[in-house]
Amino acid sequence: MTAEHLRLAGIGAGPANLSLAALLYDDPELPNVFFDRKPHFIWHDDQLITGSTLQVSIFKDLVSLSDPTNRFSFLSYLHDHGRMYHYINAQFASVPRSEFRNYLAWAAERNENIVFSETVERVEFDGVFRVVTDRREVTADNIAVGVGTVPWVPEVAEPYLGATQFHVCDYLSRSKGLRGKRVAVVGGGQSGAEAFLDLISRRESEGLARVLWISKRRSYFPIDDSTFTNDFYMPGYSDYFYQLPESKRTEINSAHLLTADGISESTLRAIYQELYRVQFIEGAAHRFGLLPSRTVTAVDRIGGGWELTVRHNDEPDQTQCVAVDAVVWATGFRPAGKEFLDPLLDRIETENGEFRLDEDFAAIWDGPPDRNIYMQNAARGQRGLPDVNLSLNAWRAGRITDRLHNRRGAEPMTSFIEWSAKNVRGTQ
Repeated sequence: MTAEHLRLAGIGAGPANLSLAALLYDDPELPNVFFDRKPHFIWHDDQLITGSTLQVSIFKDLVSLSDPTNRFSFLSYLHDHGRMYHYINAQFASVPRSEFRNYLAWAAERNENIVFSETVERVEFDGVFRVVTDRREVTADNIAVGVGTVPWVPEVAEPYLGATQFHVCDYLSRSKGLRGKRVAVVGGGQSGAEAFLDLISRRESEGLARVLWISKRRSYFPIDDSTFTNDFYMPGYSDYFYQLPESKRTEINSAHLLTADGISESTLRAIYQELYRVQFIEGAAHRFGLLPSRTVTAVDRIGGGWELTVRHNDEPDQTQCVAVDAVVWATGFRPAGKEFLDPLLDRIETENGEFRLDEDFAAIWDGPPDRNIYMQNAARGQRGLPDVNLSLNAWRAGRITDRLHNRRGAEPMTSFIEWSAKNVRGTQ
């Protein structure tokens, strides 16, 4: 196949690169193609439990916060499907997650610059980037890496993953056939809460013998979605965070984890109401167990099931052995591997396992200044918790777009909060 030259080649077509592709659509100055190895668009498809909702605003779609007139906005999706009035009349408190997934798939399907079933095998550089896939080779002035995350489980669980121990990303397909079983859900974030709620809500015909919810956290804490806390998820705070010392950034991310990884109030309320029903109305308190402030330290086979050794975090001399038939690991995700960049690794600066990025999300490397490796969803340590969240997708993609155009676009107004002691408003 004849080599093709692009201004930008994208690797991965999840929400981050979909946002960039949407902002670049129909831009004659910036020919681009985004490659994804999956056969079609998916986004946590096996986690779309009935009733699960998005934890961010409807406006934090692919484009609205950078270009509200863009054809790939969530409102455009609703209009295209003729359901605008229905959506308004439904009065959703939050966007159903399955609806947002369908919106993302709609955007991917309507952008001919998104190519599925094509795997990028390696990226080389000889004045231009040479992107080699399993089907062709293209050259590009710049690349944008947005390969997302992969499921993570503790080391003690890794040897046993399968039909009865699985990550929550496989929940819908693997949680069938659990009637009458004892199940442990491990993880105290939103995904763990949704799995626990689904399991404990199953009625007698498919009910479970017992459902345990194990979490390292001291309780089942809500997401902090309050007004001033949400200023952490504005562009200005991202830039402020970026210039802080590395040790301070680490401290902030740890202290404010619940602004990104807490549980929705509505989910917690639904769980509590369901526990009330099970214990006081159904009279079956034995069907559930809540075990916060605990860490699973060992996993062993016993008969046809499993024994989890659980250490209490506040009483470290206390351990429990819990017998179950299945385990759902809702233990989060880690950045996906980027082996296709191996030919360039010795040319890129790193910091605590991340590629070091400049203020426009381009990797700092020894290549020419007009040849950039943009990294999306890959700088939580440098940009804070919002970097792996939907909140700043459109803004980050907009900043990359502006850099590609060699311009500095208009930035949103600054926060009411004066984050830095430098250049404080009203001072001389």
